[in-house]
Amino acid sequence: MELNHTHDASRRSWLESANAAGCDFPLQNLPLCIFRRQGSAEAWRGGVAIGDQIVDLAALHGSGCLQDLAAQAAHAAMAPTLNALMGLGPGAWQALRHGLFALLATTSPDAPHVRRTLVPQAAAEFAVPVRIGDYTDFYTSLDHAVNCSRQLGLEVTPNFDWLPVAYHGRVSSIGISGQQVFRPSGQFRLDADGVPAYGPCQRLDYELEVGAVIGTGNERGRPIPLANAQQHIFGLCLLNDWSARDIQAWEMQPLGPFLAKNFATTLSPWLVTLEALLPYRTTWTRAPGRPQPLDYLRAEDNAATGAFDIRLEVSLLSARQLAQGLQPRTLSQTSFRHQYWTLGQMIAHHTSGGCNLQPGDLLGSGTISGPTRGEAGALIELTASGTQPADIGHGEQRGFLEDGDTVVFRGWCEREGFVRIGFGVNHGTVLPAPVPD
Repeated sequence: MELNHTHDASRRSWLESANAAGCDFPLQNLPLCIFRRQGSAEAWRGGVAIGDQIVDLAALHGSGCLQDLAAQAAHAAMAPTLNALMGLGPGAWQALRHGLFALLATTSPDAPHVRRTLVPQAAAEFAVPVRIGDYTDFYTSLDHAVNCSRQLGLEVTPNFDWLPVAYHGRVSSIGISGQQVFRPSGQFRLDADGVPAYGPCQRLDYELEVGAVIGTGNERGRPIPLANAQQHIFGLCLLNDWSARDIQAWEMQPLGPFLAKNFATTLSPWLVTLEALLPYRTTWTRAPGRPQPLDYLRAEDNAATGAFDIRLEVSLLSARQLAQGLQPRTLSQTSFRHQYWTLGQMIAHHTSGGCNLQPGDLLGSGTISGPTRGEAGALIELTASGTQPADIGHGEQRGFLEDGDTVVFRGWCEREGFVRIGFGVNHGTVLPAPVPD
């Protein structure tokens, strides 16, 4: 894909809220979701964000405003998930986005018809936008790996330089923004030489990640080459990989996380297409002195445009602050460009042994942290394992999450000469550990 008229910053929409400064969803974005009106028994169906509204793709298809492949794509998006649309391939995804761009631009003669398909975002509820077959969570931030290893008196494992480390996560507990997250229970060891205890997690954490949804997969036994890997991504979202640090520290040797990660993963509702993000691709490089990847994880395009400059922010709001109507306190800000491995490299390595990805498969980027403390993507880094609590405002501090806390992620892209592209909000609230029956 190359830059085209849909990236033109001078183009505006007839919907004024889409033209407002700081808007997450201008004409140049058009991310997709699955929604219905709040409190209704309506069927779940696909929608596209524009300003503070949602274009109901089922209603738009019925209006006859879209033609040919764009109409076929809109029809596929009338389902309760976006998998059928993703299965049509990149040509259909682009046709739908370009068709919507034309209909929502100020020059559109069909504006009165399209306006009748709009649903206010404030009046909608959202569902996980795809049927996720498999979920793979990576570990690809060198800054995060170094910070966490130092706290344990360890070095980053040698394989980190050579491959994108990952584990397979749990699909059944993946939810959408607004998810209520029960504090997990499990085994942990308070004394390094003592007997483990069982009970509610005492060191609950968030992990700031980007989620990538696979649009088209590959045949089993046919690896995806790095040069083509980005073409297999349908869109990106914000992902919170909730983590129970005390349970994780005890259970993860030798096979990796289990109960510490399987209790909840929260996604933002909107899938921002890679076409919308083209202006924000950036170079990917390795720090001086670090090993260069093996040949199957190296490509000219990956070095030139394999990374994405997605700016990310974590905020926290306590139950008391929420009750008082206060705003969440920003804890950290960073960028996805810091990641040690690119999304393309994750896909190339994932399939290199013959694994077949399928439409709707979810990849988590792993915690996204930058080189400074203020760019930490998790509390375990920000607070040095709770020994240096973070100020969350109004006289409260946090080493790890407490019951009632709401974690808020935001993401956006900005670059001179282009329109700001936003990801919306990903938020989730911690509830007390459930009592067994």
